[in-house]
Amino acid sequence: MSEAGKTEYLIYPWKKQNPAETVQIERGEGIFFWDTNGKRYYDMSSQLLNMNLGFGNKEIISAIQHQTEKLAYISPKFATDVSAKLAEIIIKEIMPANMGKIFFTVSGADANEHAIKIARSVTGRHKIMSRYRSYHGSTMGASILTGEARGFLSAQDIPGFIKIFTPYPYRELDNFRYEEEMTSFYLQKLEEQILYEGRDKVAAIFLETIPGTNGVLIPPKGYLEGMREICTRYGILMVCDEIMTGWCRTGEWFSFTHWNIEPDIVTFAKGITCGYVPLGGVIVSKEIADFYNSSNFVSGLTYGAHPVGCAAGLAAIEVYRKYNILDNVRKMEPVLKESLEALKEKHECLGDVRVKGLLGMIELVKDKKNREPIVPYNEDKNRIVPRITGRLFAEGFSTYCHENMISVSPPLIIDKESIIDAVKILDNVLSRVDSGGLRE
Repeated sequence: MSEAGKTEYLIYPWKKQNPAETVQIERGEGIFFWDTNGKRYYDMSSQLLNMNLGFGNKEIISAIQHQTEKLAYISPKFATDVSAKLAEIIIKEIMPANMGKIFFTVSGADANEHAIKIARSVTGRHKIMSRYRSYHGSTMGASILTGEARGFLSAQDIPGFIKIFTPYPYRELDNFRYEEEMTSFYLQKLEEQILYEGRDKVAAIFLETIPGTNGVLIPPKGYLEGMREICTRYGILMVCDEIMTGWCRTGEWFSFTHWNIEPDIVTFAKGITCGYVPLGGVIVSKEIADFYNSSNFVSGLTYGAHPVGCAAGLAAIEVYRKYNILDNVRKMEPVLKESLEALKEKHECLGDVRVKGLLGMIELVKDKKNREPIVPYNEDKNRIVPRITGRLFAEGFSTYCHENMISVSPPLIIDKESIIDAVKILDNVLSRVDSGGLRE
C-alpha cells in the first residue's frame, strides 16, 4: 500500500485535503519526534501547545497503564479516587483561594462551551463578551467566542455574543504616550460598551489571559486588573481561558497569576495531561460552586472526568513538581527571549518578538519602520507564511503559523543548548525570507 493509501481516508484539520502531502510520524522522545523516513524534528511549538513535558514521559505512561488496568472507565455520575484527588490538588494547592470546584471535560473547546452555560445559568443574563484576536476552540460555542477568521467562518451572526478589541502594544503603543494610557483607553471603551449593551445583560467576559495563537499579546500594565474591577462592579463573570497558557507554560501554574487577579471561572486543558490523553476542565469560584449546591447543573459528558485522563493529570502535576519544571521555564525564558531578540536585530523581516515563560511568538513584516505585516490580515493568498514554516519543517524545526506570526513555544523540559541549536535553523530560514526567496 502506498503512503497516500495509508492516509487517504482521514480528514485533516485546517487544510485542503491532500494526503500525499501529509508527513507520517513514527515516534517521539523528549523534545524531538521522527517521521517514518527517520528524519528528526525539534518540536518548537509543543505540538499544539499541549506537549509541555515532551514525548515519552515514563511517569505519565505508567499512570495511564495502571489506571487502564484498574478502572478504564466509569460513568461521570460516580466519583473516583483519581478525579477526587486531582480536583482537590488543583483547588487547594494550585488555584487562588476564591476557587471552589471543577467540572472535568474532554478538551479545551468543550470547557469553554460549559463555561458559557455556567455563566448564563448563574447570572441569569444572556450576553457574552469575548475579544477580537482570540481563539477559544472550534466547536460551535467555542467558535462563537473566537475572534478571528476561523471562528467567523464557523459561526456567523449568532445573537448574544459580542466582540471587544484586544490591546496590541506592538502596533498601537505609538498612539499613546505610555503603556498605562493604552490601558486606560481600552478599559474606558470596554465600560462604555457594557453600558450600551446593558449593564444587567452581560453575563461574562471571556479572554485568553495572554492571546496565544493570535500573537502572544501580553497585556499592557493594569489592563487585567482594570478588567477585573469592571467585571466586579457590574456583576459580570471574568472567565480566563488558560488552555494554552496554563500548566507552567508562562512561568506560573496559570498565567493570570502574573497579574495577581482572581477570575470567577478558569478553563484549562492541554498541559494538564500534556497530550497523552484528552482532559479539560472548568474551574469555578466558591460562589458559583455554592449556586450549584441548590440548583441543578444541567449538563454532562460521557467522557467527563475520565479516570484515565485524571490519572494522567495527577502524574503530570507530580512531574511538574518533581523536576522543578517551573524553575526550568523561568531559567529558559531569558535564553529563548535573547536568542529571538538577536534574530530581530539581524533580520529585516522580523518585526517583533514576544515571550512570556516559554510561550513565544515572532511577527514577520515587510518593513520594520512602518510595521507592515508580511501578509495582510486573513489574506495570505500565496501561502507565504505557511511556506516559511514548511521550510522550517524541512530543516527539522516543527512549528505552526497564524497570519503573519510563527510560534516558538518548545516543551518546558527544553535546555539552553537545544534552544540555541533550534534557533539556528530559524536564523537560516529567516535569512532566506530577507532575501525574498520565500516570498515569491
